[in-house]
Amino acid sequence: MWRRCFLLCILFLMLYPAGALERQDVTFKIFQFPPDKIPRIDGDDSDWAMVPDSYAIGMDQLEDTLAPGGHGTDRDPKDLDVKVKVGWVKGQNRLYFLYEAYDNYWDFSRPDLHNDIFEVVVDGDMSGGPLIDIYHRDVWTKEAVGEMANLDPRISGSDAYFSYQGDQAQNYHIFTPAEGKDWAMDWGCAQYTKELPYANHAIKYNFKPGESGKLVLEFWITPFDYAGCEGPERAVETPLTENKLIGLSWAVLDYDDVNSEKHRFWNLSHKHTFFGNSSELVAFRLMPLEPQFRKAIDAQWTFNVVDMDRGIVAFKDLSQGDITSWKWDFGDGSTSTEQNPIHQYKPKPGKEGIYTVILYITGPAGTSRMSKVWEVHVRG
Repeated sequence: MWRRCFLLCILFLMLYPAGALERQDVTFKIFQFPPDKIPRIDGDDSDWAMVPDSYAIGMDQLEDTLAPGGHGTDRDPKDLDVKVKVGWVKGQNRLYFLYEAYDNYWDFSRPDLHNDIFEVVVDGDMSGGPLIDIYHRDVWTKEAVGEMANLDPRISGSDAYFSYQGDQAQNYHIFTPAEGKDWAMDWGCAQYTKELPYANHAIKYNFKPGESGKLVLEFWITPFDYAGCEGPERAVETPLTENKLIGLSWAVLDYDDVNSEKHRFWNLSHKHTFFGNSSELVAFRLMPLEPQFRKAIDAQWTFNVVDMDRGIVAFKDLSQGDITSWKWDFGDGSTSTEQNPIHQYKPKPGKEGIYTVILYITGPAGTSRMSKVWEVHVRG
């Protein structure tokens, strides 16, 4: 009996993987900005000119999931035309966005949620599942919110809101533009996620409510593996690393009548309920630097002290380029030509075991050196 249950569990996991994403035929790209070319958040899109067009996501990828049948494709650039680029910087846990939009009728005069909106949902660790209260409790029918297994009538709206709404994935309603109100509504109680030092924004436009025109929005947000109501002290940022896959999606809410609640819902996920179910996001990959921004050869390395008392240190080569030889100078008179050596220091008793370690690399493009001064420290 146990064998049958075990096999059924394995089959279930194979058919229904955790954190599954929509549109599995596409993987969108997130551009890596060089550390000396991080975009300024000032509403000027010139910093983004270096980003290739292959990173741009336009209206051709969006469907109006409020249209009859849920797959409206009657796109008209004279009515609405948007383009989005997403970037990141190695060493930062931030996602940078450039949102450029033309609309023939910008609706933003009211102080409530009725506003043209760029709605963004991010699930940095692709944990999947519901992220807003209505998906944690049985307040709507399954037909209304989609077939979801997480509805639980025992969970109250208050419990859902204060316990886990938005804690493992974040939803930002960004008002385009926002006049006389905050720049975004963060769907949940962790309002710190839309404020410095976790987010920043700038917007540029020259039209009035009801007019046409172009809007440029720049912003960055911090994805969180956990962002609870108790505050940022316990929050856990999503570590962003090269080639990592994350869950991300957005929709454009386009109102054309200040007195009507009807609007278009141009959706990248193509699943209307993505805004509350992070399993319905799409895949984005954090890309390496484009070739034109990489050095032909660049020495880089890191280390880990395996045994402090015995002075054993493991070194790891992180160099870039076509490399044919390595030479390590461990700072104690010893050297190695291994790519990833393990070295044992033998400091004199009573003397500080602090060393300057140098890696020299060679390749067809030339040579490179990386020295780290007094970082390697073992017991004396």
